[in-house]
This record gives sequence, structure tokens and C-alpha cells, in this order.
Amino acid sequence: MENSPPYYKEGLPLSTAISKSEKQRSRSASSRSSIPSIFFVFFSCLAWLYIAGRLWQDAENRMLLSNLLMQNSAERPKVLIVEDKLVVLGCKDLERKIVEAEMEITLAKSQGFLKDRLKQPSVSSGKKLLAVIGVYTGFGSRLNRNVFRGSWMPKGDSLKKLEERGIVIRFVIGRSPNRGDSLDRNIDEENRTTKDFLILDGHEEADEKSPKKAKFFFSTAVQNWDAEFYVKVDNNIALDLEGLIELLESGHGQDSVYIGCMKSGEVVAEEGKPWYEPEWWKFGDDKSYFRHAAGSLIILSKNFAQYININSASLKSYAHEDTSIGSWMMGIQATYIDESRVCCSNSRQDKVCSLS
Repeated sequence: MENSPPYYKEGLPLSTAISKSEKQRSRSASSRSSIPSIFFVFFSCLAWLYIAGRLWQDAENRMLLSNLLMQNSAERPKVLIVEDKLVVLGCKDLERKIVEAEMEITLAKSQGFLKDRLKQPSVSSGKKLLAVIGVYTGFGSRLNRNVFRGSWMPKGDSLKKLEERGIVIRFVIGRSPNRGDSLDRNIDEENRTTKDFLILDGHEEADEKSPKKAKFFFSTAVQNWDAEFYVKVDNNIALDLEGLIELLESGHGQDSVYIGCMKSGEVVAEEGKPWYEPEWWKFGDDKSYFRHAAGSLIILSKNFAQYININSASLKSYAHEDTSIGSWMMGIQATYIDESRVCCSNSRQDKVCSLS
């Protein structure tokens, strides 16, 4: 009895009970490990089906595109017929004409002329004038204008007789920033009495806008009068009118001329100093102005006044009027005439102007 195997309390041998317990645990562990495997196989099948579907769809698309390409290639004519060639040649000919027209317009603009653009009647009974002289003035310069009218500038009937000789003189002024105010009304009233103003309705009168005033003056003058020369005069000089007329008559028949007291010089880059140029950096490292007519009297031939009129919207203006006009002349075939007689500050006996 002592050597017999021990029994479980329920009557089974202990070894048998242990074996059954281990089998149950193994079966439970096996079932738990098989669940992830099933999911892995399931998702693998889904991924394979997705990839297979995409490959099949891409193959169909390639086949469809290949068929369309072959169909288009079969329908495309191998050789252009005569009508097709004529269409192509016609398009090329039209393109050539457009390019030629654009080149002609560019050339016309550079020469200051467009056909039938500036046929304006002259105020001197249809006769071409020698010159239009614009004397700059301002709202507070009535006393100065009266001095001019009593000295070198004719008035009344004498002004009309001068126009018969081919010379038009006008005081040039813009409009007040407050349109229609007392400044404008006073100028209009003065002009009704003297009839010697060229009022620039599109220009706002201000000292800092003198370069724009030059654009408006030359553009307006060339539209209203047909003359050989257009002359800009500041209101700080006394003018020898007969001497200026003689100078202009000596240049009769000349075209593309830019006449003045020519100079160049240092660009003032320090703010607050006289003649300061805010865009000084555009004049290079040497900070030197290009050659231009400086001072109080500048003369342009008719085609250059027309050039300014035609291209005024695109012409660059700098801080000062004389350098602005000089920059406009740089891009065209201008004949520069350095005329010492219009250098108002020199000591020549035959000069035509002097600082007042």
C-alpha cells in the first residue's frame, strides 16, 4: 500500500490531472496566437486584391490611350494639301505685317511723329510760326508779369502784331489744387483782360511739379500752334526778345535740335541741400548728371515737342525740370547745340537773356 501511486482527492492519479491541465493551457495559448495570424492573412488578401485591381485598371487605361493614339495617327493627313499650305502662309504673312507695323509705330514715336496725329490749326491765319515762347509763371507772380508786359513782352495790339511775325508768347500756368477757387478765378479774370495766358487745365500748379509742367507745356503748345521751335522761359530772367528771334531765325529749317546752355555736373545726394535729387542712385557710382540744357531757357524743335506729346505718359521725370527734359532727349537722335547766348548768367555782350 505504501508503494502504490498517490491519488488525487477526486480519485484520479496526480500525473493524469497534471497532464490534462497542461493540454488545456496549450490549447488556449494556441487559439490566442492563431487570431492575429488570421487577421494578417485577411488584410494581406485585401492588399493583394487592391494592388491587382489597380494594375488591371492601369493596364486598361494604357490600352485605351494606345488605341486613341493609333486612331488619331491614322486620321492625321500625311501631307498638307494646298489649302492648308495657303492658310499657313497667310498666317505667317499676317504675322510679318504685324511685326513691321509695330516697328514703324516705334520708329514714329522715337521721331515724334504719327501720321495725321497733330494736324492742328495755327492761330496765325494758317501760317507756320517761327516759335512759341512759354513764360513760366505762378499764382503769386502778377506783379512780375506786369513788369514783363511793360518791358520786353508786348501786350495788346503789339502782341498780335508779333504773332503776325510768327512769334507767340504766353504765360504758362496750371490750375489750383482746389479747382475753381479764387486763385483760378483771378487767373481767368486776368486772362480775359490780357489774353496772354496758356492755361494748362490738366496740370496742378506747384513748384515741385515743374517737370510735369514741362510735359504739359510742350504737349499743349504743339497741339495748339504749328511752329518750328518751342521755347520754355523761366520767370526769373529778362529777355532780349529781338536777340532771341534772331537766334531762332538763324536756325530756320533745322530739325531735331535741342538748344540750351549745356552742362553736366554732380548729382546732389544729400537730402536738404539745394537741387537734391531723391533718385540720385540712378546716376551711377560717380553721381554725375548726363549732358543737358540747364538754366532758364530751353529750345526744342517741333518734332521733339511732338515726341513729348506722344510719349508723355511713359517719359520719366526727375526732381528737376532741366534734367528731366535732358533725359527725354537721350533716347532719340537729338542734335545738341550748346548756345552760350542763352546762358543767362554769363558775361557775353550778345546774350539774349539775363537774370532779373
